[in-house]
Amino acid sequence: MKPERAKQVKIFDITLRDGSQSKVATRIKLEDLLKVARKLAETGIYGAETWGGATFDVCVRFLREDPWERARMLKAAMPNVKSMMLIRGQNLVAYSNFSDDVVNRFVHAAARNGIDVFRIFDALDDMRNHEAVIRSVKEVGKIAEGAVCYTLSPVHTIEKFVSKARQLEDKGVDQIAIKDMAGLIDPNTTFELVSSLKKAVSLPIHLHTHDNCGLGMMSVLKAVEAGCDMIDSVLSPFAGGTGHPCTESLVYSLHRMGYETGCDLAKLTQAAEDARSVRGLYSEFEAPYSGVDCKMLVTQIPGGVMSNLSSQLRQQNALNRLNEIIDEIPRVREDLGWIPLVTPTSQIVVSQATFNVLLGRYKIIANHTANLLKGLYGETPAPVNKELQKRVLKDEKPVTVRPAELLPPMWPELEKKFPGLTEEEILIHAIFPHEASGYFESKK
Repeated sequence: MKPERAKQVKIFDITLRDGSQSKVATRIKLEDLLKVARKLAETGIYGAETWGGATFDVCVRFLREDPWERARMLKAAMPNVKSMMLIRGQNLVAYSNFSDDVVNRFVHAAARNGIDVFRIFDALDDMRNHEAVIRSVKEVGKIAEGAVCYTLSPVHTIEKFVSKARQLEDKGVDQIAIKDMAGLIDPNTTFELVSSLKKAVSLPIHLHTHDNCGLGMMSVLKAVEAGCDMIDSVLSPFAGGTGHPCTESLVYSLHRMGYETGCDLAKLTQAAEDARSVRGLYSEFEAPYSGVDCKMLVTQIPGGVMSNLSSQLRQQNALNRLNEIIDEIPRVREDLGWIPLVTPTSQIVVSQATFNVLLGRYKIIANHTANLLKGLYGETPAPVNKELQKRVLKDEKPVTVRPAELLPPMWPELEKKFPGLTEEEILIHAIFPHEASGYFESKK
């Protein structure tokens, strides 16, 4: 179906961040990313995801590369392209909440080092956990993109997703992202959701999906038909399966449908050749299987979660209990208020389900599970199991305020603890305190 008039669809190529994370565990070194980035800069894409997610952690923990230099260098290689990062709300690029002053320093530093667009999400979709990041992004004059996490459960409806988007608009974001981290959104639902969002909010809509279940390209095209303004995709060597829809195929299809993207298909294919060469250097980090796996349509468990679980069970000589754990995961998820399965909540649910199967249901309640039941992560999409909550609370009351309000300012103490360091260096210590010492030792 051709649009009545040529409409611009903005392409965000996410090969350099989520493409790498989804296929080769974020292990690509900066020098190799730059080869692809320089070619991408010539293609006409509107934006590129270059930072955030697991990149900060992997740079510090494994690659021993300066994460801030990565942001700077990739922006320098693509000065004409919007550089986007994924930020986990109050968790920043880690797995637990930071105080508001640390959030503010981090956002200012990220902007200073080249980030233009901040895609903000919260694992519980508690939009209060977006607030400090949004305020900070507005301070530095950058683009705040609020993400709604798409997931399937009895309580997740089109109306609920639209309500979350309205909350984000009220909090001052510049655009809305649909973040389908498991590739579960189907074409019809995509069309309905994007259409509903276009009516409900006055902001641009951006779709992020994966291709785990083979639905990605179909859903992306239906999103565009419904009026979606921006689409995430990756160069062909990183496309499909646990990856995302293919940039070259998407651009070709959109042009044939009468949409404008500003992209040069020939130059995209050249960039893809470089990406193919780079991916080949990191075959040791490839997952055993990263193609389409339609079991997720039944289990609703992200492929990355499944592969990690299988690996851990194999190490414990308990792989024969896998199917029991798969059956237990939705029960735990219901007990914890139907939380989305995304970092860090996916790890919380799977760990607790594993304990339940191997040791007996809730014989052990993991610390992270207890903290979630206490309200320390925020408000869950549905009420949690009251009996479980009573067990962990004892005589306490659950947290009902924005969790970060309970945290005292951390920055003054950090400055005292690390005199003479730059803000960027202090932030590495603040976010990954256990890994920072080894990282800085490697830099001597």
